[in-house]
Amino acid sequence: MNSERVQDLGSKIIGQLKAIFDPEIPVDIYELGLIYDVMISDENDVKILMTLTSPNCPVAETLPVEVEEKVKELEEVKGCEVEITFDPTWTQDLMSEEAKLELGFL
Repeated sequence: MNSERVQDLGSKIIGQLKAIFDPEIPVDIYELGLIYDVMISDENDVKILMTLTSPNCPVAETLPVEVEEKVKELEEVKGCEVEITFDPTWTQDLMSEEAKLELGFL
């Protein structure tokens, strides 16, 4: 697998994820630390392992679908699957410095 190709596609996927915002928090889901892993196969199938801020999150049904659709918008992506996990549980420690600053935690 061409690591440069994967890195380029990975950067594009992250760009797409940064365009999706948690409706309750004015920070994108990537900076919030909701994305645990992005896996890209040799065939450009993408699997995203993510979490939600809580199991009772009001967007639990719609956010994974939005993530999948946004990633599939990329021409290079053949398919996308989003898996939700609560292991480990999301905490504010997973947020980027940028997100913490934006929300006044720094």
